[in-house]
Amino acid sequence: MSEAYERERQNNTRLEELASKVHALRGVTIDIYDNARDHAVIDSTSETFSSFSTSLKTSATRLGRMAQSGNKVAILKLSGIIIGTLLVGYWIWHLVF
Repeated sequence: MSEAYERERQNNTRLEELASKVHALRGVTIDIYDNARDHAVIDSTSETFSSFSTSLKTSATRLGRMAQSGNKVAILKLSGIIIGTLLVGYWIWHLVF
């Protein structure tokens, strides 16, 4: 009878070891999934900023062309955008720091 109890105890010990390994493997799998999902979000954000940058460059080029043509309204718009951007940047800088 004591031999059966010893085997049962060994089985329980092995089962606990296996359960801890499965738990560790599950944690690693979840970490890999989260890391892959984070990379997808970063790639998506990078693409969004890239398209925004292209759009901003195009708009700046158009404003520059209008300003070169001597259009006073375009020069006023360009000045307002530059001053507004500097003021917003200054305000954000003081909020953060």
